[in-house]
Amino acid sequence: MDKLKQANLYRSELIPISGKLVERYNKCLVKLGFLPTTLTTFSIDGKGWSPEIAEEKQDLHYLNNGEANMHAIIISPLQKGKPVYVPFHTFDREMMQYVFKTHEAKINNITRDSAICLDFDQNIDAFYEPLDVLKYNVVTINFHLIDNLDQIQKEQLELVAKFKHGNNFIDEDIHAQLLESAKKYGDLRTRDLKLHELQYTTNSFYTKAFGGVYVLRDFIKEIVVFEDEKWHKEAIKDTTHDVLIYHISQPELIDKLRDHIIIECNLEDEVKTPRYERIKKYVFAEAIKQAQHPFNNILNDKVLYKSYLNKLDIESRKRVMSVERYLEKLEVSNEFKIADIVDVKFFEALHKPHSSLDPKHQDLIWKLLINVSAKDVLFLYWYDKEQFYKTYESWDDSLKDWVIEEISNNI
Repeated sequence: MDKLKQANLYRSELIPISGKLVERYNKCLVKLGFLPTTLTTFSIDGKGWSPEIAEEKQDLHYLNNGEANMHAIIISPLQKGKPVYVPFHTFDREMMQYVFKTHEAKINNITRDSAICLDFDQNIDAFYEPLDVLKYNVVTINFHLIDNLDQIQKEQLELVAKFKHGNNFIDEDIHAQLLESAKKYGDLRTRDLKLHELQYTTNSFYTKAFGGVYVLRDFIKEIVVFEDEKWHKEAIKDTTHDVLIYHISQPELIDKLRDHIIIECNLEDEVKTPRYERIKKYVFAEAIKQAQHPFNNILNDKVLYKSYLNKLDIESRKRVMSVERYLEKLEVSNEFKIADIVDVKFFEALHKPHSSLDPKHQDLIWKLLINVSAKDVLFLYWYDKEQFYKTYESWDDSLKDWVIEEISNNI
């Protein structure tokens, strides 16, 4: 990952944590029912997730109590607007943005000397069946302060009221209690520590529960797409929900998404775009088995490009050039079918969200499409960083250089 880090493409916006903040973070972990970390320094993202702690605990989603109960930790106002690097749902970052938009001033106040634990409650204690994900509707965001600071504030105010009553101002025990509380927690009398709960309403979304599930709402009919074959087989046994159920590898999925005006693909338009060139180059790179030149040179130098193209076996060459070949044949006769000439995964990769979709839906559909066919390295990086990082590790070093250049040139 060194090359990605040098290009600021690998978790470059994490916040370093040390000293007192480590103690506060551990108090949050304990309050949420987790074991504290033994690390003395680490880094966190916008949700309070730490890659170092995830590695220590050998649990990528260590802030979850089961798949149905997600948590977050705020220990610094610097978390505002930061990425959520390992979201469990596609709406995780939106929820954190909503939290800071509503409570920013209070968060700034509280995190001066405390920390906040967030509990995302969708009124589901645990998942039992794969279509339980359809229960996601309104998520209630609850806030809890470490050391019960809000309760301590209440006790301080009660002590002050007691001190002012009658002749209690001469009571040395009350003096001692007030001083002890002030030394330990500071003067909390005028602090605004009340964080009222928030309601977040979901629409279409992706969740990592049950191996990864897309729930597509607000269309002709509700569609549920599973990434895990085991849970897909379990889900299709369900007869109580009126939804369309697919596995992400089913060819029928793309057809249904087109029929429901969720995605679209006009090859004559797509072939003119930089995105098409990027996808085609990646398909070409996949076909090259023994590269004797850097991929940056092969894919960007016309002479080398043609040289390597002509060295491919005929089937690989047809696959790389399948879109152009189809469009050329179409000019002669309209009897040719896309499926007979264009490589399936290449064709799937050229689809895009329908132009009529709102931006939130478009982002989700881009993520779905990139998981159906991960041929666009830029969009893979944008919409599924975890999968991008896994795939990146398998690439040739010089192919990594080309990918990094493609991404850097489009940021």
